[in-house]
Amino acid sequence: MNKSFTGAQVHMKGLLACAVIATAGMSLPAYATPHFIIFDPPGSIATTSRVISNGSAAGYYQDTASRYHGFVRTPDGVITTFNVQGATDTYAGSIDQEGTITGFYTQNNFQHGFVRAKNGTIETFDPPGSFGTIGLSINNGVVTGFYYDINNVPHGYVRHPGGEIDVFDPPDSVYTTPTSINSTGSIAGLYTDSSALVHGFLRDPNGSITAFDPGGSTYTAAVSINERAAIAGFWYDEQSNIHGFVRAGQGAITTFDLDRGNSTQASSIDDKGHIAGFVFDNNFAGHGFLRLRNGTVRTFDPPNSAFTRVESIDHNGNAITGEYADPQNFFFHGFILAQ
Repeated sequence: MNKSFTGAQVHMKGLLACAVIATAGMSLPAYATPHFIIFDPPGSIATTSRVISNGSAAGYYQDTASRYHGFVRTPDGVITTFNVQGATDTYAGSIDQEGTITGFYTQNNFQHGFVRAKNGTIETFDPPGSFGTIGLSINNGVVTGFYYDINNVPHGYVRHPGGEIDVFDPPDSVYTTPTSINSTGSIAGLYTDSSALVHGFLRDPNGSITAFDPGGSTYTAAVSINERAAIAGFWYDEQSNIHGFVRAGQGAITTFDLDRGNSTQASSIDDKGHIAGFVFDNNFAGHGFLRLRNGTVRTFDPPNSAFTRVESIDHNGNAITGEYADPQNFFFHGFILAQ
């Protein structure tokens, strides 16, 4: 599903706790004959594959000069790297079904949003009064994310394909982070209230906002929304254990855990209701998981992975992307787990 870019992960404290190689570890019905595709853009020493849509993966990578560049990998394996003109660093973080990408770039120590069309044309943008703009998620050319005002307070925004920008905040929010948008314009995200508690929210296309939390949550991160307005994410309990959740479009919340039961992070939900994410083992190594709509779960790792971080599942459920660390130097490489 359309997974948001959480590169400005200041608010989302848990998101980063935010060749074809055959695999033998995963036998879910949805992945009867899965295989891993391992990739890196040329010159990468650390690859982050943030999102996948219609088989195209987008993200960013670090070069040997510690600069960051955007990339898109199409289903035929072609990797195109790009930078916003004049940028110090470029971070691509979300791609929609048309191949349009959003993210942000840095220039003169400030962040600005951008939209890159499939043909490579790039438009930059900032909401009025912005002192730092982060593009987090895109669908049908509509972008959501947040920006900082002159007092360093973040607010949510929606940017329409024509360039019009609407800004918003949930009631009592002192820190708003929209994370994901679906094709109808419904937005999921999280916000901090004036008591320093973090809640999930759903913003309808008409602008109405509903806050929500799983029972017992002290911190709710809603990170992905699908076409049925089902929302996936994770939450912290009073002991700082991390649990996954899915909120149905009608509002019912189901929580779930894997293995240890205190470190389950849902990252993305597809249009069928399948959820991809990662979980920590007793040695604090990450492992990917896929949870089917019926609750069946399997974990997986790319071959020779020392740490697996799952970022996104395609809207049609046909592929999962993320990155893994190799055991030799702990450099991160991109992967796609495809059917």
